[in-house]
Amino acid sequence: MDNVEEYSVTIETKWQEAYQSLAKVIAENIPEGFILQMQYGMPTYVVPLSVFPAGYLGRKNEPLPFISLAAQKRHLSLYHMGIMGDKELLSWFQAEYQKVVPTKLNMGKSCIRFSNPKYTPYELIGELVRKISMDDWIASYTHFTEKNSK
Repeated sequence: MDNVEEYSVTIETKWQEAYQSLAKVIAENIPEGFILQMQYGMPTYVVPLSVFPAGYLGRKNEPLPFISLAAQKRHLSLYHMGIMGDKELLSWFQAEYQKVVPTKLNMGKSCIRFSNPKYTPYELIGELVRKISMDDWIASYTHFTEKNSK
């Protein structure tokens, strides 16, 4: 699937409203410069190759991903690449999540899962999305990859 609009119409009915709401929150809060495209089979905000020509993992034809949103069978998944390498941001998000959501946080390294649309913290997600600018994300990613290549 190559098209963000095509992706959104394939989502199960039970996830449609929550997915559209989450997609809107992300779109309204994404810092300047990121562009939305399909990557890894899901809508993803990426750093354009014109800005970061090195590409993701050194692949010069693959833009650096930042935030992706996917509808899975049992949950919505928000992949926030910036939270993975930023312990301060992760701690902030975990603490804020506990304040506003009565259910336990279901999270992997960069994946935040929402299995009950009624407990999706839209305002908190908007705040999380705003926290890292494109320049900050590029710097963080570059630092992380340089550190791990030694």
